[in-house]
Amino acid sequence: MAEQNGTGAAIRRARADAGLSLRQLAAEIGVSAGTMSAIENGKVALTVERLQQIADRLGTPRARLLEPQQVPEPAPRRDATGPGPRGGDWRRFAALDLDPGLRAAVEVFTEIGYHGATMRQVAAAADSSVAGIYHYHRGKQQLLATLMTRTADDMEWRVTSADEEGGRPAERFARMVEALALAQAVRHELAFISATELRSLEEPERSRVVAATERIRQRLEAAAVQAAADGDFGVADPRGTARVVISLCLALPHRPDREELADPQRVAAEYAEHALSMMRG
Repeated sequence: MAEQNGTGAAIRRARADAGLSLRQLAAEIGVSAGTMSAIENGKVALTVERLQQIADRLGTPRARLLEPQQVPEPAPRRDATGPGPRGGDWRRFAALDLDPGLRAAVEVFTEIGYHGATMRQVAAAADSSVAGIYHYHRGKQQLLATLMTRTADDMEWRVTSADEEGGRPAERFARMVEALALAQAVRHELAFISATELRSLEEPERSRVVAATERIRQRLEAAAVQAAADGDFGVADPRGTARVVISLCLALPHRPDREELADPQRVAAEYAEHALSMMRG
């Protein structure tokens, strides 16, 4: 364990524990994302009132944000190509196993984009040295590849598990839409990175991510065509309509009303219902 002092670092860790992005916390306490970043990086002084406001929102005692904290060392680099937890409950989400460097990369890539990010900024967000990040990650591209392949794996096994529960094709289609929308809503920061930075991803990881999305598309289209043959879907072009539904799900992280994603189960259920309405014609 490496001891890490500083109120800013303690705030960042408490925010991560609470499952909030930097932008979300900034909006909720009424400051800009830039100011929140400066607070977490120790570049601005905090008033007692502001510190209390942050503590209240994060559900933690103010004193915890003033005391030295213990930060785990980054986990050793692992192969990001391992399979997802197939056979699990696709509606249940645990935090992905991301080391501090990867969690920091999510924050930085979401805020300023892959091309604008530097390893120094990732290191600062991780409360680490640049050398410390490079010890576990070869560079910015490897960070992006790990995040995007894990996101694709997580999304695909959920859709596959939803499909494999069985039932009529229309039921399978609805569950797969729910699973896809749920993955986008719950993992919205990772999904946003995957949607906006695909062109930045190099081979062979880019082809792997594209292939996972293609397999999802094929599953949904096949179920839609079967449901139309059964008479459960009345739309003239079930294959094309399925593609529209998939596009709507993948666009979830871009919704301007991001606060709606605070209830991902409801959002996913609504998308499934809308998809069925579209398919019934």
